[in-house]
Amino acid sequence: MYLAEKLKNKRIAMVNATSYGGGVAEKLHSIVPLMKDMGLDVDWWTIFAHEEFFRVTKTFHNRLQGQEGELSRDDIEIYLKYNKMNASYMSDWKYDFIVIHDPQPAALIKYRGKKNEEKWIWRCHIDTSTPNPEYWDFLCEYLLDYDTWILTMKDFAQESSCFKNIVYITPSIDPLSPKNIPLEKEDAKAVISKFGVDTGRPLISQVSRFDPWKDPLGVIDAYKIVKKELPSVQLALIGSMATDDPEGWDYLYRTLRRAGEDYDITIITNFNGISNLEVNAFQTASSVVLQKSIREGFGLTVAESLWKGTPVIGGNVGGIKLQIEDGVTGYLVNTVEECAQKTLTLLRNPLVAKEMKEAGKEKVKKEFLVTKNIADYLKLFNNLSLN
Repeated sequence: MYLAEKLKNKRIAMVNATSYGGGVAEKLHSIVPLMKDMGLDVDWWTIFAHEEFFRVTKTFHNRLQGQEGELSRDDIEIYLKYNKMNASYMSDWKYDFIVIHDPQPAALIKYRGKKNEEKWIWRCHIDTSTPNPEYWDFLCEYLLDYDTWILTMKDFAQESSCFKNIVYITPSIDPLSPKNIPLEKEDAKAVISKFGVDTGRPLISQVSRFDPWKDPLGVIDAYKIVKKELPSVQLALIGSMATDDPEGWDYLYRTLRRAGEDYDITIITNFNGISNLEVNAFQTASSVVLQKSIREGFGLTVAESLWKGTPVIGGNVGGIKLQIEDGVTGYLVNTVEECAQKTLTLLRNPLVAKEMKEAGKEKVKKEFLVTKNIADYLKLFNNLSLN
């Protein structure tokens, strides 16, 4: 509370793209109310925009994570149009700290401008280690005006004149949210059985957006290898369709086509009755949870599953490497085949899985709970107050 007391008369704004559907919104649903409970004056704002804007910003997201492609004049105009429009709504804002999350609202600083002693902070949640140069150079025109940046890990700070005043803060989970509160195994099984899962057989799950970077197609391919050796195994792919991700529907359909008529594959979204409770149940009741990402800013679902005592196999990329110590708290993999073999190892060796469960939960407890995340923010705000 000492850190909060020093910020008693300060006003804070959190700004992101959408109020639900993605990891950033999920984090803010916990961080903002908890900060308010500490007596801090915090507001949360989201971008007003139509689908054309989110189509463009999803392309930005993909390009900043390394996808090839050229930045078109039309996309620039759409991106700046909505940033300029939203900045007009901010003309009367009076804040001491303005935290802008990810690329979508990054240009607000140009059109709103910095006033008085305001401190602007860009919080990047994605993997910017090898960005598309054209998109990166464009975004840097706006990022240079920020007072400081928050990245998840040092690997994301590739050599660029754009980077300055970087701090590193890992995301977190809220252990008291409906998604993460303790759920008895039998209760979790009762929930997932409503979706056609046979709770008497082993279950592999991945909870993620339907997105090429999360590699749901690769997950299905790994499952098919496992199934050849363990025919009783089942797979569940659970995803939330977010308003700022129009590409998600296309990738959902691709995932459904890859699954085909395998009735041991369950694919469900928030439009099929999936809420935080159901996600909790799948993560709790699964034999193994996958997060087979190709690129990943952090991967909250890794920490969520580890917290529930479920062994996790993750892609050897980005923030997943901060959470999984290979062979200790889970396994890191680079290929479909490796993912399948490590899954078989866990399914066949319950003692190994048990040891990983205990180590994984302890790591989350020490490093990835929301209380530590808030403390990191408060330390940053206090340090900026001194400058």
